[in-house]
Amino acid sequence: MPLRQLLASLHHRAWEILWVVLLACTLTQSGVPSRDPVERVRAFTRSAEFDFAAWTLDAAALKLGQLGLGAANYLAEADRRSLVLEYGRLVDEAAQAERRILEVYADPSQTDPEAAARPIRVELASIQVRQAGLRPLAEAVLEEQVTVVLADLGLTVGGEPIPPVAFHFSKLPLALIVSPRDVIRQDADVQLETDLGLDEQVALEGRVEDSLGVSALVVPVGGVGTYPTMVQETGALGWAAEVVAHEWVHNYLTLRPLGLNYDTSPELRTMNETTASLLGTAVGRRVLERYYPELVPPPPEEPAPPPPSQPLPFDFRAEMHETRVTVDGLLAEGRIEEAEAYMEARRQFFWENGYLIRRLNQAYFAFHGAYADQPEGAAGEDPVGAAVRALWAESPSPAAFLRRMAWMNDYADLETALRELPATP
Repeated sequence: MPLRQLLASLHHRAWEILWVVLLACTLTQSGVPSRDPVERVRAFTRSAEFDFAAWTLDAAALKLGQLGLGAANYLAEADRRSLVLEYGRLVDEAAQAERRILEVYADPSQTDPEAAARPIRVELASIQVRQAGLRPLAEAVLEEQVTVVLADLGLTVGGEPIPPVAFHFSKLPLALIVSPRDVIRQDADVQLETDLGLDEQVALEGRVEDSLGVSALVVPVGGVGTYPTMVQETGALGWAAEVVAHEWVHNYLTLRPLGLNYDTSPELRTMNETTASLLGTAVGRRVLERYYPELVPPPPEEPAPPPPSQPLPFDFRAEMHETRVTVDGLLAEGRIEEAEAYMEARRQFFWENGYLIRRLNQAYFAFHGAYADQPEGAAGEDPVGAAVRALWAESPSPAAFLRRMAWMNDYADLETALRELPATP
């Protein structure tokens, strides 16, 4: 490795070590929950909670080992690109093999599904070996590609984002979300083991709801803002780059007011998540445009209006927006049971239109409503997401937007920022 690259690698490693230490100092110990609602929920979850300490130590050691080897630095740009594409292809092949195994076991005509699935399992094992061999290099290349885009956007210091981009493809924990029944508000978000079965999830939701009189839901997540960050393994490279950037934004905000106050209010959580979503989407698309242009999705076509005799196509976001607004109205009037019956009826309506939502309740909206980077949807009439999107649209650059958002202490700061925008002529 040339001396310049060696010095850069050591500088990058020093920043990673420093950030792991700083981030660890900000984390609440798992044995001392910070809020009473979380403490009450954790009485039901402690035996099934995800071990972040062990995962972070293992992932940090892995990332530092990758830095020491620096194998990706020796590859030509074309080879780096091919490596990531091959890795994505193997992820998709593994997923297809797993689906074929499930189909074998679901086929009622199969008299010996174990024997029928055996050659597919052998094929899957071979794919997973090759996948595991490429994973560290693919991670290193994607980290550098996201770093280059962040530098293009002016989000680095001396060419290095702080913290450095560091992530690990991993099976992610599940999240138990808890909301009061009489208002949509996230009171707890407890991370659970990755392999918690569906029957166990349903049973846990029931125990929490029956004992505490709340609304609960176990949900999957796409990434977790540990350091290194956790990202769900996927063959969709644009989505992977988007999540890597999204979680990097959470790390960036960790030692700034918007991140430090994440759990202080629902408004700050929505501000934080919407900021990360907007930046993540922008960075993910730029990674595709720069390195994988053939994967850039075409611009959406304006759909032709259907003939008058045909109904309009189903609009998920609009229907979910209507659902949230109606539920908020019913809850504001104290009509809790009616709101819950309405949500179940709407869940069946979504199911009939191809959207397989297992449960639609207050906890569902408390979780999904915070990701308000697009209008309508699960956020309903909450003005916070719209305000963040307005500041994003009027900011001179993504870097200016992120730096302004990072130092906000409350929703009033966002309102002030909007008032200070120059008037549109």
